[in-house]
Amino acid sequence: MPKNPKEMPFLAHLEELRWRIIKSLISILLFSVIAYLFSEKILDFLTKSVDNIYFTAPTEAFAVRIKISLIAGLILSFPVVFYQLWQFVVPGLMDKEAKMVIPAVIFATFFFVGGAVFCFYLVLPVGIKFLLSFQTDKLKPWLSVKDYISFVSWMILAFGLVFQLPIVSYFMGKVGIITHKTLSKGRKYAIVIILILAAALTPSPDVFSQLMLAAPLYFLYEVSIILVRVTNKNE
Repeated sequence: MPKNPKEMPFLAHLEELRWRIIKSLISILLFSVIAYLFSEKILDFLTKSVDNIYFTAPTEAFAVRIKISLIAGLILSFPVVFYQLWQFVVPGLMDKEAKMVIPAVIFATFFFVGGAVFCFYLVLPVGIKFLLSFQTDKLKPWLSVKDYISFVSWMILAFGLVFQLPIVSYFMGKVGIITHKTLSKGRKYAIVIILILAAALTPSPDVFSQLMLAAPLYFLYEVSIILVRVTNKNE
């Protein structure tokens, strides 16, 4: 297969993409199987912010453990998935950018884990406490394990993904797609886009959860401006 992507036929691109996807799915499946062995402990860990949690259907508890395993498999295989994605993109880059695959995977994984940890230990405890504070003497929370795990998992994945912004900005600046001046001038538009993304990514419609995602996302936008500025100076 030729190294230059321009010399590759379209079907060859599709074939390479297919194998990248297959390898990623195999990685997710293997990590999911391993995670299932610890799914009970993972469930206990994820539900430590609430006193009691219930399942309302005979198959719900088992389905939740499967879901937890798949999500854990996706998170654990993130370095592999990102590596496969990067390797698919690398042929279209210069040799200098292509050599950055390992640092890119390391930093992307670091920021993903950082976003997940930030969400689980800072955002979720405060958010859940706030949302449950609306109970009254007659209105009591009856948390379904399915809904609770869906909420927690989606929040963790959303924060892990938005924390990729500095990495994406850095490499876009590296290849000359964006500059720090472009990002600086686009602040007012970025704020609107960030608020829309926060509303779309948060599983609950409450403003509190959306702002908890929007605030660090805007902070990461400012960090991205600094990174791109430093990148352009080093060119």
